[in-house]
Amino acid sequence: MRSDISTEFGDRDLERAQLRAYAEDVRNSYTRELHRSQELKDTYLATVKALAAAVEAKDDCTGGHIQRVHALGMILARAVVPQEAGDAQLACGFLLHDVGKLAVPDAVLNKPGPLDAEEWALMRQHPEKGAKILSAIPFLDRALDVVRHHHERWDGAGYPAGLRGEEIPLWARIFAVVDTVDAITSDRPYRAARPLEVAIEELRASCGAQFDPHCVDAFERLDRQAIERLLQHRDEPHGEIDEITMPEFSLKSHAG
Repeated sequence: MRSDISTEFGDRDLERAQLRAYAEDVRNSYTRELHRSQELKDTYLATVKALAAAVEAKDDCTGGHIQRVHALGMILARAVVPQEAGDAQLACGFLLHDVGKLAVPDAVLNKPGPLDAEEWALMRQHPEKGAKILSAIPFLDRALDVVRHHHERWDGAGYPAGLRGEEIPLWARIFAVVDTVDAITSDRPYRAARPLEVAIEELRASCGAQFDPHCVDAFERLDRQAIERLLQHRDEPHGEIDEITMPEFSLKSHAG
C-alpha cells in the first residue's frame, strides 16, 4: 500500500514539474515573440520616417511640409473619423503621401517656374509611383489609400483614377483638404504665402467640386488659433521627422 501511495505522489510531483516547465516555456516563447514583434514595429516605423525624410530632402521648395500636413491631418482626422485617428497607418499615409516624388526628376520637382505639359505628365505619376514603392512594405495596405488618391477630386476630375465623391477613400479626402491649406499658406518660388483665411475661402469655393463638403465643414470648425500656430512655419522651427510621435503600430493588415 505504501509503495502505491509513494508512486502516486511521485507521479503527481512529476506531472506538476512537467506542467511548470511547460508554462515556463510558454512564457519564454511569448516574451521572445513580443520582443521580435516590437523590433519589427520599430523597423517599419524607422523605414517610414526614413522615406519621409528622403522626400523632404529631395523637394527643397516645401521645407517642413511633411511635418505640418501630418500634424494638421491628424487634427482633422480626429474631427472627421475619431475612431480611426489612432491608426498608425493613417499617420504613415500622411507622412508618405508624396513618397512617389522620389521617382520624379529633380529638374521637374524643383523647377522654379511653371511646368510644361510633359513635365506635368511626369509629376502626375507620383501617386502611382508612391503606391508602388510602398506596396513592398507589409501592413501599409490602407496607408496606400492616401498615397495613391490624395490628388483625386470630389467631382471626379482628379488623378490618377478619376474617382468621384465617396469612391475616394476617406483618408485621402481628409488629406486633400490639409494639403491644400498648407500649400496656400506656404511660400513658393512663384508666390508668397497667403493667410489662413484665404485658404479657408478657397476651400469653401471648391467645396463639392475639389473637396468633400463634410471634410471642409469639419476643418472650418477646428480651433482657428491652434491651426494658425501650427502653420507659423516661416517664424517657428519644426522638429525633425524622426521626432514625430506616431500611434502604436499594428502588424495586422486591414485587408487580412
